[in-house]
Amino acid sequence: MDKFIEYSPIIIVVLMFFIQQKIFVTPEQLEKKHREIIDEIEEKFVTMNSFIDLKEQFSEIKDKIDKIYDLLIDLK
Repeated sequence: MDKFIEYSPIIIVVLMFFIQQKIFVTPEQLEKKHREIIDEIEEKFVTMNSFIDLKEQFSEIKDKIDKIYDLLIDLK
């Protein structure tokens, strides 16, 4: 116990430094940052389902263009 009392000013200074520099975060701060990251991801990236739907649409458009091309070739 005497060692704690002897080093208490140093311990307090170190703890205050950690708090000031935000070395340790609270669960609330962590949750807030998590929400910010999720919002940013939703803005910048597309969901997998949307990507698959778009890919299928491109495939359908490609098929239709190929059919039109074939028809034009056959008409000549």
